[in-house]
Amino acid sequence: MRAPPRLYALVAAAVLSVVGTALVPTGATASAASASATTTASVAPADAPSKRSMPSKASKASKATEPLRPNAAAPPKLRASGNKLVDENGTTRRLLGVNRSGGEFMCVQGYGIFDGPVDDASVKAIADWKVNAVRIPLNEECWLGLSHIDPAYGGTNYIAAVKALVARLEAHGITPIVELHWSHGTYTGGDSHCPDTAYATCQKPMPNAQYTPAFWTSVAQTFKSDQAVVFDLFNEPFPDRATSDLTAAWKCWRDGGSCPGIDFQVAGMQTLLNAVRAAGAKNLVLIPGVAYSNDLRQWLTYKPNDPAGNLAAAWHTYNFNTCSSESCFNEQLAPVIAQVPFVAGEIGENTCSHGYIDRVMAWLDAKGASYLGWTWNTWDCSSGPSLISDYNGTPTNFGVGLRDHLKGMQ
Repeated sequence: MRAPPRLYALVAAAVLSVVGTALVPTGATASAASASATTTASVAPADAPSKRSMPSKASKASKATEPLRPNAAAPPKLRASGNKLVDENGTTRRLLGVNRSGGEFMCVQGYGIFDGPVDDASVKAIADWKVNAVRIPLNEECWLGLSHIDPAYGGTNYIAAVKALVARLEAHGITPIVELHWSHGTYTGGDSHCPDTAYATCQKPMPNAQYTPAFWTSVAQTFKSDQAVVFDLFNEPFPDRATSDLTAAWKCWRDGGSCPGIDFQVAGMQTLLNAVRAAGAKNLVLIPGVAYSNDLRQWLTYKPNDPAGNLAAAWHTYNFNTCSSESCFNEQLAPVIAQVPFVAGEIGENTCSHGYIDRVMAWLDAKGASYLGWTWNTWDCSSGPSLISDYNGTPTNFGVGLRDHLKGMQ
């Protein structure tokens, strides 16, 4: 995503310093950096130039041992059929929901695993909006338990927490979408958000060959027996910001390797898809475009080959993106929607209102496509943007639009 200009002023407030092998936000105390995994932080995450950098209010997260209280039918095992998503019975389905940010930044900053509660009550609050899908951003270094990650928040503890959240969502009939948000690799080119570190403390232009295939192999092995879980390969690729050669950017997107303008060896979408399928997972896989997932013009041309035939195109849109008008939607998106299932993994605006997403939802509804609002976190909706003001589900002025629209569709 191309961040709105006013957010760049927040970078200085979110600089990370490296203390030994642990990442600690500047100004944080040692006790804060080693806080319990059930505690959230009230500091700005490291990716201050983007929407996922906004601070959250301090709150308590759930314990992984909390019992589940199923109150809905199990979410469907989705598969692609033509340009639609269908369930086990061949019934057409749409993914309509929210993002639940936190798993991408809390762990790498040494504050916990999730930002805010993820207990049964908090999941029920999400379900009360008539949500049927929740996207869960993840951090590959935390999942893999790399040495600079506090073990309390990484490796087996991190995986167990993600699995517990997935189980809670499914207990409420909600489709979990697990997604790689922050990844490893030093990047100093155009739109670099954390050029001074290779650590997964911000959005990188592409996945890396060093760790990302291993991440997806492990995620696929973890969830391959549960085809209700959807995989979203990479949050917002932007190889097009590293080079002026758009063809080279799309080739990088699909094939990886040594890409123009990118400092590290890239794992392309085909490599990541191969890792998922080689692990034996047949789950639905979402694959984003370039330009922070806002540009899908050559998605069909460079579409990775999937032996399982279970792919969907993923798109992100905000009012400040390049493609943010119905004329652009008709020109750039309609050809993709005509051929493959289409999921707008993030929709939002920085106006603290909902005029833009109202238009987006209306257009996507007419096409039978899916969409999820960014984000179910208690941040400042004008700079987050954030859907809620508390974890009971009280909407912001922005969130009212999504909530009322979803409830009105029932």
